[in-house]
Amino acid sequence: MAEGIVVRGLRRVRTLLAEGRGQRNFDPRLAVRVRGLLRECASGAGGEVSARLRAGRLAETYLRLNDEGRAGFLRLIATEFGPDPEVVAKAHADYQDAIGSDGQWAAESALRRALRSDRLRILTQFNTLPQGVKFLVDLRADLLRHVERDAALLSLDRELESRLGAWFDVGFLELRTINWSSPAALLEKLIKYEAVHEIRSWSDLKNRLDSDRRCYAFFHPRMPMEPLIFVEVALIDHLADNVQSLLDEHAPVFDAQRASTAIFYSISNTQVGLRGVSFGNFLLKRVVDDLKRDHPRLVNFATLSPLPTFRRWAEKNPAAWQQAFGDADLERIRRHLPAEAPLLTDAGELPKLLADGNWSTDARLARALQHGLTRLAARYLLTTGKGGRPYDPVARFHLGNGARIERLNYLADTSARGQQQSYALMVNYLYDPDTIEANVEAFSRSGEIAAAAAIRRSVRD
Repeated sequence: MAEGIVVRGLRRVRTLLAEGRGQRNFDPRLAVRVRGLLRECASGAGGEVSARLRAGRLAETYLRLNDEGRAGFLRLIATEFGPDPEVVAKAHADYQDAIGSDGQWAAESALRRALRSDRLRILTQFNTLPQGVKFLVDLRADLLRHVERDAALLSLDRELESRLGAWFDVGFLELRTINWSSPAALLEKLIKYEAVHEIRSWSDLKNRLDSDRRCYAFFHPRMPMEPLIFVEVALIDHLADNVQSLLDEHAPVFDAQRASTAIFYSISNTQVGLRGVSFGNFLLKRVVDDLKRDHPRLVNFATLSPLPTFRRWAEKNPAAWQQAFGDADLERIRRHLPAEAPLLTDAGELPKLLADGNWSTDARLARALQHGLTRLAARYLLTTGKGGRPYDPVARFHLGNGARIERLNYLADTSARGQQQSYALMVNYLYDPDTIEANVEAFSRSGEIAAAAAIRRSVRD
């Protein structure tokens, strides 16, 4: 009978996971009941069936709560089920007294036990649910939103991040190819999770999964229908310089067996709750190995990547415009400005000129702007921010994986998003097998940025 209750409870949890956020408040009466269940979880009362039943009830309660209610639920776990300060203080004092004696290692173990909080015991019990891992990933996504407003949640977030990092170690993940024959539910996830270039329709998705395209994703065995991260690849014979051409549904299908170049044009993390758990670099290395095995003619592995914060950086750095646009550049631009445009007297006025994006449709004006904008983008890519790392987040990822900045591509993404992020520029990062390890070492050790000579020269010109 107890097993039947558990099964019915788990079915309700699955349904609620699919439905999303509930509407219930975390009122005082409910808080009392939840606190009692959490204490039973922390103490490990009862057997396996009791543990699953409690975990199911707690998960069901959490999923029925509204956003404010979930914040209260999480705060209860964070503030009432941490390590006991008095026990920790005593264990620490005992350890200090034992240093150098035969009892040092026993005292160290006792201190480690004292620091282990009941929060971890509670979180671990959700693993007994059929979708318990997904539940915890989604719970952390909620936690990340609330921790910015409530510092009391920080310890719970750190503990959950650490536990998820162990559960999602790359050694446990499975690399799978997604194609047009994959289950429809999985294909829908690609449309939902695509974070770089929106998938506009099923025909757009089909084009991205055609014979000259590849899509690879990492999966966790406890989340078999949830890609954790996926990369979309185009097999072509050149270094791609325009994403609209690359994604053109009406372009002829290229013979993949003749491809010399693999272009990684979109990499999307799908689970917000796994922020801080890194496996993107392992994904690219595994994908490169698979592609080299299946397509021995491939010699170039590169990206066509956005510059997601280029425009924001440029608008905050007026001096950079002065350095990028010389007098000759400004004179060319003035000759091709529309009659109704205000007089351009200084490079610092260019951000206003480029604000609406219409300039990119005027071929002569776009050509006049090309030299300065490309030089400005090169300066941006080589600019470091906090900690001596590149300001651009995509650059940090690829440079940290051993790529080099190979080429800037003008008018490479003329979509509204491309204009808004980067004045329509994109960049190729090249993964050269002969230099990857040296690049990783130099970037990790001293923050050295690997870049082609043309990129560095454009900054000095």
